[in-house]
Amino acid sequence: MNDATEHAECWGYVDSTRRQKIDNTKEVRILLLVNESASSVTARTRVLIQTALAEHHDVELAMTSRRGHASRIARGAASTGTDIVVVLGGDGTLNEAANGLAGTDCALAALPGGSTNVFARTIGMNDDPLEATKQTITAINQNSIKSVGLGEVSGRYFLFHCGNGFDAAVVKQVERRSALKRYAGHPLFMWCGFDTWLRRYDRSSPRMRIDHSAGGITDSYFTIILNTDPYTYLGSRPLSLAPSTNLESRLSVVALRSMALKTMLTLLSDLFKGKPLENDDRIHISTDLDAISVTGHMPFPYQLDGDHLGSVKELNFKWQPEIMRLVAPT
Repeated sequence: MNDATEHAECWGYVDSTRRQKIDNTKEVRILLLVNESASSVTARTRVLIQTALAEHHDVELAMTSRRGHASRIARGAASTGTDIVVVLGGDGTLNEAANGLAGTDCALAALPGGSTNVFARTIGMNDDPLEATKQTITAINQNSIKSVGLGEVSGRYFLFHCGNGFDAAVVKQVERRSALKRYAGHPLFMWCGFDTWLRRYDRSSPRMRIDHSAGGITDSYFTIILNTDPYTYLGSRPLSLAPSTNLESRLSVVALRSMALKTMLTLLSDLFKGKPLENDDRIHISTDLDAISVTGHMPFPYQLDGDHLGSVKELNFKWQPEIMRLVAPT
């Protein structure tokens, strides 16, 4: 039994005979899980989405009210026979719901409600939540549900990436200004990124060592473990680090071996131009990995799917195939 199975079985939900499709798409039990505090969620949007879903299916509404609440709500829905949890919120709310649903028969559907909506956009959802709702209804009617792989670290799953070092420090600064996030969005992230690089992150020496089956390095300043690509979006532009990484592939790692100004500006320029990254003396890239270890030369901050989780000395990542059911737009 692997760690992910133990993590899910502790809630009593793992079953090797999990169904892959909904038995009757005309009688689907849906929980609409809403984070009212998410950047682009409004009462009007929530009502319109609930009304649209209820025209076709049996819908209940639940609202998240605190950190970790979405996981408990989703887990409870799965245990009582709900077919799909539709999440209207940001990436953090989606991550919590995914952790509640992994290893169960209940599927996750993602509606964009945050400032960036990395996961929803990565799987092909429209960035307008009402249009995304139409996509979701169509996917449910067509039984477009698939089992997908997730990354796992320290007993928690992640949908798209884990950032170790610099970007986690940036996320921490953004979270300290959460009241501005709804209004400033991407400009806030860019400002916090510049401010963190300039005076809030130690760039005097490498911060961590990376180990995996294809090799590794000892001089990473900033490491990203990817379950999907792109890494994030700036406006409508995707920032792609490892294009072959998706929900059917295994994990990828991208590590910066320098954070000098010239290196950072060149990297950002290449990303904006859509140029593929390559292994060289500045960047370490390896793809299709089952397991990756990140060991700090000193404690380093980390974040999962945009949620800052503190500082650690070591993290061990595993890829868990087909661990969650997902409503996939057609």
